[in-house]
Amino acid sequence: MIQKLKNKPAGMRTLATAICGLAAMSILATPAAHAAKSEGCTGGGFVISGLLNGITVPSGSTVTIPASNIGPSFQILGKYVEFNVVSSTFGIENYLFTGAASPEDITGGKRTVVFQSKAPDLKGATLTSGINVSNDDGDLIIKRTGTGVSMKIQAKDCAQGGIFQMEPERTDKTPTRVTHTLASGIFYYDNPNFRAREGDFVPYKDTTQEVTARVNIGNDVSRKFVARDSTQVATRINSPTCANNITTRTGATVVVQHCGQVAIFDVTSGGRMGFVTGEDSVEVAPPPTNCTHKCQAQNRVRGRSTVLGNPFPVPAASRLKPAMP
Repeated sequence: MIQKLKNKPAGMRTLATAICGLAAMSILATPAAHAAKSEGCTGGGFVISGLLNGITVPSGSTVTIPASNIGPSFQILGKYVEFNVVSSTFGIENYLFTGAASPEDITGGKRTVVFQSKAPDLKGATLTSGINVSNDDGDLIIKRTGTGVSMKIQAKDCAQGGIFQMEPERTDKTPTRVTHTLASGIFYYDNPNFRAREGDFVPYKDTTQEVTARVNIGNDVSRKFVARDSTQVATRINSPTCANNITTRTGATVVVQHCGQVAIFDVTSGGRMGFVTGEDSVEVAPPPTNCTHKCQAQNRVRGRSTVLGNPFPVPAASRLKPAMP
């Protein structure tokens, strides 16, 4: 779970001076909707690289990067996760797992690019301020603003779990459209394990939860690799040109309008577009509550929810087509 910043020792508080005079500031994290399992985060920590004037921001930093040191893009480099950030929009490019050794690894030790891009449409606005950074070992928060818009990204450097979150906010309170494009070899599918139990009520904490259909992300290389897009106060936009006939447990057919490599979402101002991987992505749990201000984290329920898992290989009938709208 992404937590509030810890107090840093005096030596750490001088970091801003060492990094070309970057000004230190306190930033409180908005908790993520899911948490990563601690065993999968061992040794994790991000470095921000690719800034102008040779600046890098190491793990353990709380700083503001001046706009004058920000080029068109920069890199977030971790032990388990890496991705590039488009400076003017906070769009994400080449989000990947490094395949670093971990008991929680889902890649089979393979470097795996998952997203070609996560692209927010800021409706002509651009981010122009300095970038507020809280780089607290394996927990990263970056925030930047522009005229009428702000973007926040939260990330965890872990082998699996709830490890990424994009949060757009606009002064006009209109939604932000975010388009996810998967990398080559990665695909969306309608999880048959959930279809086989659809409508059942399964144990969840001290009550039960109904099983509903689930779209997951998979590949044909790593047996344990599974993920999903996780929304909070956001709506997926159907793609009519990607109409898939999916058979339910009753033998009836439903039409799922979802492409194989592209998903489009409208995110309410203050809402969240998350990325959940591994066991968390195939557990049966209630969705996050509708919240756009001072939201609290969803309680961890590992061991207290039902995990339906993922098929491997994914059956052809469950793979969503065509790849693009």
